Amino acid sequence: MKTTAPQRFPDEPDPPRTTELFRRLRATPGGEEKQRLRGALLEEWLPMARRLAARYQDCGEQYEDLCQVAALGLLKAVDRYDPDRGVSFAAFAVPTVLGELRRHFRDNTWGLHVPRRVQELRSAVRAALQVLGPLTAPRAPTVEELAAHTSLSDEEVRRGLEALHSYRPASLEELLNAETRLTLGDRRGVTEPGYVLAENRESVRRALAGLPARERLILYLRFFLSRTQRSIAAELGLSQMHVSRLITQACSRVRRDVEGGPVASGAPDAPGAEERGSPDVTP
Repeated sequence: MKTTAPQRFPDEPDPPRTTELFRRLRATPGGEEKQRLRGALLEEWLPMARRLAARYQDCGEQYEDLCQVAALGLLKAVDRYDPDRGVSFAAFAVPTVLGELRRHFRDNTWGLHVPRRVQELRSAVRAALQVLGPLTAPRAPTVEELAAHTSLSDEEVRRGLEALHSYRPASLEELLNAETRLTLGDRRGVTEPGYVLAENRESVRRALAGLPARERLILYLRFFLSRTQRSIAAELGLSQMHVSRLITQACSRVRRDVEGGPVASGAPDAPGAEERGSPDVTP
């Protein structure tokens, strides 16, 4: 929730209570009393830290999380503040808290690691778009217009524009269409299995052409028409064992010609495979 505490500006003198608490804090050695004084100062200035956190509550982070970060920055300000420098605590604490909030966004909220320079370019381009957008509507500001406004180069503006959409990676479960329940992951590209099949066929085409006509016919009947060894043997007037041996020899020769090396054992349709009860594709 947003605080309703009175606004304090950095150029105003600190309230008397703050001055007194810091005086006592510096004069108190470590112990429970010192911790109590630190706590009192934090409680006194926590509304200011919450107001500063509220500036960033539309940037994608939960307000309560931002308040935690701002409180950490306030604690650092309390521990580092030196009243003898003649600067009010408000003037010291506000930049410290804001720096902690900006550091939080820079280091912890990006979905991917992005160089600090790119983050700075993103912030500059984003601010320029907010200023120039209404002036160039309905079209978006051009790269040249953004470069002139920000005093950046065209390339730096392009890098900043690219980073605008890199703050949080899109989830693959993000819905693209609420009616069809189509997600971003459903649109991912996949490898077309037909390409592999086409490559394999082209790689063996020349080797198959070099086989004797009978072996080419047997391979065609076996692997393209899914005929059984027994039916092939019956059609050609051969034994099933002979057909099995011819298939093994032909496959070994094709593999040797394609791979250019020795053929490993265990070739497909080894002799006797059908008799041993190996699964066979039937027409």
